[in-house]
Formats: sequence, C-alpha cells, structure tokens
Amino acid sequence: MIAPPPRPVRRLVLAPAVVLLALLAVPTTAMLALVVGAALTWVLPGRLRVVRVLWMAAFYVIWDALALLLLFGLWIASGFGWALDRQWFRRAHVRLARRMLDLLFWQAGWTLRLRIEVEVDDDLVLPDVPLLVVSRHAGPGDSFILVHELLSRARRGPAIVLKDTLQWDPAIDVLLNRLPSAFVTPAGRRRPGQPSTRGTIARIAGDLDADQALVLFPEGGNVTPARRTRRIAALREAGQEELAVRAEAMPHVMAPHAGGFSTALEALEDRGGAAVLVVAHTGLERLVTVRDIWRELPMDKTIVLGGWVTLVADLPAEPEQRAAWLFDQWGRVDAWIQQRTPADPTPR
Repeated sequence: MIAPPPRPVRRLVLAPAVVLLALLAVPTTAMLALVVGAALTWVLPGRLRVVRVLWMAAFYVIWDALALLLLFGLWIASGFGWALDRQWFRRAHVRLARRMLDLLFWQAGWTLRLRIEVEVDDDLVLPDVPLLVVSRHAGPGDSFILVHELLSRARRGPAIVLKDTLQWDPAIDVLLNRLPSAFVTPAGRRRPGQPSTRGTIARIAGDLDADQALVLFPEGGNVTPARRTRRIAALREAGQEELAVRAEAMPHVMAPHAGGFSTALEALEDRGGAAVLVVAHTGLERLVTVRDIWRELPMDKTIVLGGWVTLVADLPAEPEQRAAWLFDQWGRVDAWIQQRTPADPTPR
C-alpha cells in the first residue's frame, strides 16, 4: 500500500474529510439504500449484497467520524493535549475504544449476520501480569475481533504494533497514537533513524502494565495459499528442511516468525512476570479475496476463538528453544482449527 501522508496532513486534511463525508452520508444513506435495494432486489433475491456493502461502508464512515469527534473532545478535556499521557486519560481512551468496537460489532452482527463465540476451558484464568498475545492471522477483520475480545471480555488495554499504512484510517491513527501502540514502516521504505519493528516491540513490551496486552501476529500477514507456499520455500532456502516439512503438514496456518516473539519475551522478563496467550480462531479463513467476501455476503458466519495461557517463567530459556516452542503452538493451533473444519480442511 501507499505510505500514509505526514502527520499534519492526516490531522488537518484526512480527519476533517472523514467528518465531512459522514455529515453528507447521514441524510442520504437510508434513502440510497432503499433506492438501490428496490432496484436490485430482482437481481439479488434474498441477499442484497450491494445494499449491505453500501450500508456497512456508510456506517463505517459515520463510526470513524464519531470516534474522531469523541477523541477531539478528549483532547480538549486534557488541556488541549497537555495531560494526554496521564493514566486517567489513557483509561478514558481504552473505554472509548471498547465502546466504539462494541458499536461496530453490533452493526456487523446485524448487517452481516456475524456471530462471535469464545471456546476456552472453564479453568482458564488470565494471570494479573503483562500479557503477550500471539494469534493466527486469517480473514478480514480478525485483528479487530481479537482487540474487541481483549477489551470487552478480558478487560485488557491493547498494545499493538501495526504497519504504518493503517494510519490512512484517521480514527485508528489518532486513537492508537495515544495508546501504547506503534506504527512501523516496512524495511523497504524505512528511512535511516526510523525504529525497526523489533526495536518497537521491545520498547512497548518493556512498558506493559499488568492490565495490558501486547498483540503480535507471528505469521506476518493474513494467511493465503501463495504466502503459505512462499513461507515454506523460504524455510527450505534457509536450510530448515524439517521445519518446512512440518509447515507443509499444517494446512490452516503459516509457519510463524519467532523474531518479534523472542524480542517481546526478552523485554517482558525484565518486568518480573508475564504470560503468553496463544489465540486460535476459525470462521473467516476462506475469505481471502474481495471476490470471496462478495460471494459470501451476507456472511452468516460464527467466528470461534480459543486460546491457552503459558507463564513466561515456564517457557524454555534459549531463543532457539523458544522459537521451537512457538512452532509447536502453531501446530496446536492448526489441530484446533482442523477439529472445527472436518468437512473440507484444505484452505483455498
């Protein structure tokens, strides 16, 4: 994707443009949906894909604008930014994120018939220590779903390391720049002096509080057949034939990169205690392309999440052993998904 514009442009041009677009959308969205729906009902009986897409797009613009206005209000209340780093305002931003995501997923459930279920053992308890969350990455919006569950169910403030291109979304840009999260520039566009991804992970992990969670996606991107094939080939080129064979035997996931995971663990060890939450989920992995998403509308899907916790003190000490442990967890994630997709386990 194209690199985001400088911060002043994002704040003074993009953000006001979204608010203006929302003001235009409010009086026209309902009428447009009715007109388009009436015109296309005979073409798309019972599914109304165009109407759903238009409605969700308009709703997201309005949702983004509402978040921006509330964030602007918090900025004024903080003394025009003077107290934004205070703990009270950090907690206010976490509460705002929770409520806005509640609203977004309520609308997604109504428009797309999307349901979210969490399967965990009854004895699963998140310890009162900083949490490192490592999750598979497959399907549209899975990062939103994970952050929403951390906020609403686990009551954890999320800390996320994201690609800088996500700053094209003004609400995400403003909100996450006020939380212990960071946008990193890919190596191919990184200028001298800009922090690396691993350096950023170390900084955020080292500052985590007991009520926060650092979210990482060790696969490096959404799982697709082409990416999975390239990852297996890269393992072979690096002389890691055994791992390549194991990766081929895991059809639902990509072999994880252990660099960011190991960096976060090293930083968390200095905190005196931490835990790792491994997250598996299924329900969106077949939505790889825009065509897939269009075909499935309304999605009428249940997204199932599961997870298990390991204390960092119980992990192996050496980086190589920790990388092997992470690979083992990904095998467990693949088996978890396999149990819930018995009819057709091969991803497209």
